Amino acid sequence: MASATNQLLKLSIQYLPTIATKLAITTLIAILPLPVKAVTLVTSRANFGSNDGIDWSSLGKVFNPFAPDPSAFLPNSFSAVSEGGLALGVTVPQVNDSGITPPFVFQTSFIPKGIPTNFTDGDFLLFTGFNPQSGFPAIGNSSPLTINFDRPVFGAGTQIAVDDILKFNVFVSAFDSANNLLGTFSIPGTSSVTLDNSALFVGISSETANISRLVFSTSELNRAFAINRVSIIAFPEPNYTLAILAFGVSSAILKVRQRR
Repeated sequence: MASATNQLLKLSIQYLPTIATKLAITTLIAILPLPVKAVTLVTSRANFGSNDGIDWSSLGKVFNPFAPDPSAFLPNSFSAVSEGGLALGVTVPQVNDSGITPPFVFQTSFIPKGIPTNFTDGDFLLFTGFNPQSGFPAIGNSSPLTINFDRPVFGAGTQIAVDDILKFNVFVSAFDSANNLLGTFSIPGTSSVTLDNSALFVGISSETANISRLVFSTSELNRAFAINRVSIIAFPEPNYTLAILAFGVSSAILKVRQRR
C-alpha cells in the first residue's frame, strides 16, 4: 500500500508542471476568448482598431474642381495598394449618362482650397462622379462602390456621405472569397458642408480573416457619394494572437515532458 502511494506521489510530482501549465493556459483562454465566425458593424473609426489603410491621395491623381483637368479622372475600375502593401481593386460601374464624370479624388476643405463637406478638413475623398451641368442637386453616379482585397482581411471601413443630400441610408455588405454573403447592414447618415468630421463611419469586422470584398451603396438614386480613407484590419488583434501562441507553447511543453 505504501509502495503504491509513493508511486502515485512521484507521478503527481512529475506531471505537476504540465498540469499547472494547462491550468494557466485554460485561464488565459478564458480571459482572451477565441474568435467566432461572425461579422460585426462598427460605426466608430476610433473603436475599429485598424492596423493598415489607404489614403486616396496615394493614387497620385487629385482633381481640382477650380481648374478641371480630365487627366485627373480615374477609370471605373482601378487597382491600389495599402500602406501595408495589401493590393486591392476598386470598382464603380459606369452609368448610361455621358454627362456624368468618371470617379475622381478631390480634397475637402474651405473654398478655394477645396470643396467643403462634413468630412475632416484636408481629407482626400474618392467620389463616384457627377454631372457638373445638371444643377442642384447634381445628378451623379449612385452605382455601388466595391472594394476587393487581394488577401482576405479581418475588417475594413470608411466614412461616407452623399452629394447634395442631407439625410440618407448607407448600405454595406461583406463577402468572402467564395462570394458568400457574410453580412449586410443599413445605417442612416447625413451630409453637410461643416467640415466637422460628422460623416458616417461604416466598417465591418470579423473574428477571422474572411472578408474579401466590401460593397458600399446608398438609398439615393442618381446621387453621387464619396468615401475617405479606408481603415483595414489586415492581421488579428494582439489578444487573439497571444491566445494562439499560448496554445502552441503549451502543446510543445507537454510533448517534451512526455518524451522524458
